[in-house]
Amino acid sequence: MRKTLTVVAVLVVLAVIGAGAVHFLNANKAGESNNLSEPAPTEQGGGVEAPAQPDWCPRFEVISAPGTWESKADDDPINPTANPKSFMLSISNPLKEAYVPEDVKVWTLPYTAQFKNINAQQEMSYDESRDEGTSRLEGELTTMHENCPATKFIIAGFSQGAVIAGDVADRIGGGNGPIPAEAVSGVALVADGRRQAGVGQNPGVPVAGVGAEIALQPVGMLIQGIVPGASMRGPRANGFGSLADRTFQICAPDDSICDAPLDGPNGLERARGLIEANGVHAMYATNPNVIPGTTANQWVVGWAREIIDRT
Repeated sequence: MRKTLTVVAVLVVLAVIGAGAVHFLNANKAGESNNLSEPAPTEQGGGVEAPAQPDWCPRFEVISAPGTWESKADDDPINPTANPKSFMLSISNPLKEAYVPEDVKVWTLPYTAQFKNINAQQEMSYDESRDEGTSRLEGELTTMHENCPATKFIIAGFSQGAVIAGDVADRIGGGNGPIPAEAVSGVALVADGRRQAGVGQNPGVPVAGVGAEIALQPVGMLIQGIVPGASMRGPRANGFGSLADRTFQICAPDDSICDAPLDGPNGLERARGLIEANGVHAMYATNPNVIPGTTANQWVVGWAREIIDRT
């Protein structure tokens, strides 16, 4: 009976991870910037002269990493259309409207963004989707930095996209990423499945849980049996390293993707809690209880604009 409950719990957990983003309703409008909180400054000065680069290079590139079912491998990274209700569009579109592309390039990660499970056997596995997204994000960073060494990067992601963006940021901050840490002006991760309390900066309300990939690591073998290719890898190796002071973790209380119980009493109770939190994961554009005085997407837009405008 205990084995059965555990299997049920894991199945529900993985369904939540994969399905949370698909229910997301993008209620935010580009003009909804009232009551924007004041994000903490993150750009590092130092007085180091910027390297010379071609005139066509932008001052900044904003990297936007959408969540599960919010992107496609062949989507246009400059004008994405894979999912008009993608949460990340409520961040990238206002930034595109605020700056000319010659000054600020806004690039949306095109990747399969799927999550194979018992109810969707035809989809790409979570590991394969995540690896594809990671490779493409690192490729864009590498190419842009090679051509435009003075261009600074702002990286943001949601759900599966936050996992990808966070993994890349962790390697950069640890000194083994595709670009040097000084090229990154800031990182914003919304509903990161590998979130750890106290790692990075939290601009919102305190949350006691951890990311689902950490909470579910002890039952990783069962997950492999139910959802092929979905590895729960636990915490990241570097704690964002030198980027920890400018990496922001945004998580809604009771969002089972980023605020999962580390040691739930039993599988059934954990599964029940994850089901109840499913709607929370889909409400970051409207939820007023994540960051006081604003919403997650409005905060990220304001934070990014503050970095860009003071440079």
